[in-house]
Amino acid sequence: MDAATLTYDTLRFGEFEDFPETSEPVWILGKEFNALTERDDILSDVTSRLWFTYRKNFPPIGGTGPTSDTGWGCMLRCGQMILGEALVCRHLGRDWRWVRDQPQRDEYISILNAFLDKKDSYYSLHQIAQMGVGEGKPIERLCMPWLDYGGAACAEPQGGMPKHNGCLEGACALAEEETTLWKPLVLLIPLRLGLSDINKAYIETLKQCFQLPQCLGVIGGKPNSAHYFIGYVGDELIYLDPHTTQPAVEPCEDSQVPDHTYHSQHPPCRMHICEIDPSIAVGFFCRTEDDFDDWCMRIRKVSHTRGGLPMFELVDHQPSHFASSVDVLNLTTDEAGIQSEVRCGHCTTDKAPFKGNFPDVRRDRIHDFSDRLERFFDSEDEEFEILSL
Repeated sequence: MDAATLTYDTLRFGEFEDFPETSEPVWILGKEFNALTERDDILSDVTSRLWFTYRKNFPPIGGTGPTSDTGWGCMLRCGQMILGEALVCRHLGRDWRWVRDQPQRDEYISILNAFLDKKDSYYSLHQIAQMGVGEGKPIERLCMPWLDYGGAACAEPQGGMPKHNGCLEGACALAEEETTLWKPLVLLIPLRLGLSDINKAYIETLKQCFQLPQCLGVIGGKPNSAHYFIGYVGDELIYLDPHTTQPAVEPCEDSQVPDHTYHSQHPPCRMHICEIDPSIAVGFFCRTEDDFDDWCMRIRKVSHTRGGLPMFELVDHQPSHFASSVDVLNLTTDEAGIQSEVRCGHCTTDKAPFKGNFPDVRRDRIHDFSDRLERFFDSEDEEFEILSL
């Protein structure tokens, strides 16, 4: 039987260190734990997160392409993890726990099936690669298509969505009372928090994001090495590392999925927060409009917290010094009577942010970006909205 293999990156950073015994609070995706008295609860929570890693021996991508993503698929796997967390929150709830060798709910099986490494799984590497090739991007250089094209990642395939165990595979059917104007929202905010290293002025603000109940985590890492960050303790970030190569998984005859390799069953990885690359993407999930309003309120409080700079800001109206909508995205429609906007800090450095018109070198991109803004909201056949800048 094929065994999982660890990459050089995994071994170099010694990810299997035991979790520290500390009196400092442990925050994981909006939940606070005590490392001294709730150690088992911490490990259970981490283990319950979907863990997508390198895989080998899956069907060739595109029929003749790679059969393994070792060495190039870590960012894609991190994207799968943050999206998988959103689906778990959507259908199973944040407090759901995975227990090995126990019967699993149909919703869980449906979610897991959506990420299996085969072409007919909705969020598989094969589907991502197909979308990337359509955009002229080689398979090994793909990032995350759903950060660029929210609707495309969730679009219903031709012929409708096949059923699995009575549920839509990967995206369970919405109840009638939920098909209102509001849809569960996944908000992805790409940021650059420094030049070559993270600006320490953002560290406390980044930590506070993990305390928000809407937190989906952070995609980031180091150059050429992506990680999925789910929390922190002290000055260390807690993360899931995709740099382990495991054999591809096939469903059993009864449609159940051997799922133990999709959950990390060792103490979580940690790195000092100052080691993270300044380019990150922060994720949030708002199930209801009240959740979104609560998120807006909390973000505004975080922005006014002493001791740190806001990573991004919410404003009621587009600032006058923004000459274009390129850096500002309306999160709610005019019909809803709310004008909330996100202004990202991805251009922020140690100096004051640029406040003039965009340089000529970027003018040719404004029109294309404006066209993309129109695709951020898709009102049909979506599991939830996926927004990004």
